Amino acid sequence: MQIKELARATGVDVETIRYYEKQGLLPEPARRDNGYRDYAAEHLERLSFIRHCRALDMPLADVSRLLGFVEAPLADCHDVDLLVDEQLARVRARLKIMRALEKQLLQLRARCSGTHQGHCGILDELVSAAHGEACACHGVP
Repeated sequence: MQIKELARATGVDVETIRYYEKQGLLPEPARRDNGYRDYAAEHLERLSFIRHCRALDMPLADVSRLLGFVEAPLADCHDVDLLVDEQLARVRARLKIMRALEKQLLQLRARCSGTHQGHCGILDELVSAAHGEACACHGVP
């Protein structure tokens, strides 16, 4: 199949496919006589694997390591467990940051009087913060 067909089949952008090839995540395909890339079923499977890992927000370095385990299925998979544990830790850290952000936005939203005319408590807070003053969402700058 051509690259556009592979892109359509996997939901991965053509430029991303080329990037994965350059990074060595996706093996270079055979070329047709006209120079077009000719992707096979193994490219589709591998690209789908990469896409799934990326949907789990795994860094490309980790995806590359996982692909190494796929290629050596008899190897000890303890490192796969560690890799997933590290990703879980990163996700949990981001969740903590997102909860703090949610709390800040709720505090900012609470500054709204509900009149929606003239004076806006939210804008007042944002302008105060821009001037280096304390604000409802961050406290002391």
